[in-house]
Amino acid sequence: MTAQDVNFDRSQLGVGYPGGTFVVDKDDLLRYCKATGESDPLCNDEEAAKAAGHPALLAPPTYCANFVRSLGRPDIKLNFGRIGFHAGESIDIHAPIYAGDTLTATTGLKDVYTKTGRSGTMVFVVWETSFSNQDGQKVADVQESHVRRE
Repeated sequence: MTAQDVNFDRSQLGVGYPGGTFVVDKDDLLRYCKATGESDPLCNDEEAAKAAGHPALLAPPTYCANFVRSLGRPDIKLNFGRIGFHAGESIDIHAPIYAGDTLTATTGLKDVYTKTGRSGTMVFVVWETSFSNQDGQKVADVQESHVRRE
């Protein structure tokens, strides 16, 4: 089976949808650092961040992935498999994210492809979400992969 054989709404490919606006709250950022074991003083100590030339606490590279979980996405009407699960994510950071920033997200379907493994054919669905700060500067891209299999 190839990606061409998979039944889904192909008109969704490459279309960007508003994902929402998210404030990088200082207290949430500190809780995130504690929960993930982030020990970089630039992310945990406001005085250290400012001494290093940053305007506020610096968010760890994985921080914006938190916001991806709350995005609504259109139904691509994928007609394959009975089992679905998260298959991974990648994050590209383009500029620093700081406590106090307001991020705006745009999300869209990036790719749908197949792979065949020991358990049979799997269909991977890749969503990409771009984040820009309050100045319109792109700060991050998050790609999430989800898999469906029989």
